[in-house]
Amino acid sequence: MSVAEKGKGFFMSTNFTADQYRSALDRIQSVRVCVIGDLVLDRYVWGDVSRISPEAPVPVVHINRVEDRLGCAGNAAVNLRKLGAELSLCSVIGEDEEGRSLERLLGSEGISPQSIFIDQRYPSIVKTRVIAHSQQVVRIDKEVLPESSDARVSAFLSLLEKNIGAPDVIIISDYGKGTIMPEVFDLLSTLKTSGKITCPIVVDPHPANFKAYKNITIAKPNRAEAERATGIDIRNNADALNAAKMLMEQWSSEMMMVTLGEGGLVLVSDEYPQGLFLETVAKSVYDVSGAGDTVTAVFAALLGSGTPVDLAGSLANIAAGIVVSEVGTVPITREKLSAFLSNL
Repeated sequence: MSVAEKGKGFFMSTNFTADQYRSALDRIQSVRVCVIGDLVLDRYVWGDVSRISPEAPVPVVHINRVEDRLGCAGNAAVNLRKLGAELSLCSVIGEDEEGRSLERLLGSEGISPQSIFIDQRYPSIVKTRVIAHSQQVVRIDKEVLPESSDARVSAFLSLLEKNIGAPDVIIISDYGKGTIMPEVFDLLSTLKTSGKITCPIVVDPHPANFKAYKNITIAKPNRAEAERATGIDIRNNADALNAAKMLMEQWSSEMMMVTLGEGGLVLVSDEYPQGLFLETVAKSVYDVSGAGDTVTAVFAALLGSGTPVDLAGSLANIAAGIVVSEVGTVPITREKLSAFLSNL
């Protein structure tokens, strides 16, 4: 499908070649990314169901195996490492067994824990998903959201400022679990003003902090988040475009990307004021867990490498279409993307 003339209407697809995608993918390996956000332990309990419990109308799951993975900001970080980016992760965990599991998982992915703040007062967050026959039976969340305190805020910001380095791009992975707070954006604004950081800031937003976002490069809300932030009921492309433009004003953002599930995504920028609409490439959808992290990670890394936004958005959209075809929080890899591109 061809694209319309720039500025004259909706863009429904792009015509990049496999070689253009591969060249963009190669550039990620030289990118330095700083991820700031909520680190969660994703625990998967895999089993089989053969009967219903006599105690209540619920399935009885016979456990076959238990697997821990890095979730939320951790999943974004793993996506980046699998694509070869240089990475630092700034987050908060508890001083508990789950926190130690998170540290081990970070180590296994080659991610340094030096920017992880350990809070002795609150437990690490765990999301446990019970899966039988490739279907999620139930999700159990273990979390205690921290109360903000001057000491906690000061300690985390000090660690962040010390370890932020000189990244090519910053990702804010906000899941509303307490790591991201208005003071984080105050610090980033100060660092930008002083010239210590000059890179793009990409935000994966959460309603808890809608009022805190400011002076960012781009945010990536999903449909529900965009509707909540703007009050617009997104039923078609025009609604999505209007919501994206409104959010650009609200959050002082240079660009905006709204993901629309099976509807793909819309990207609005100076180059595409009437919206670049990208249709989903997913042939089958088994699990959308973590797909947003993949979009954010791939787009941000490409943006940090200097890749044009339309090419970055298109490749991020392809990556999301690949990971939703698998069960659980699964990162994109160079191998998976390369296999897809070989069929273009």
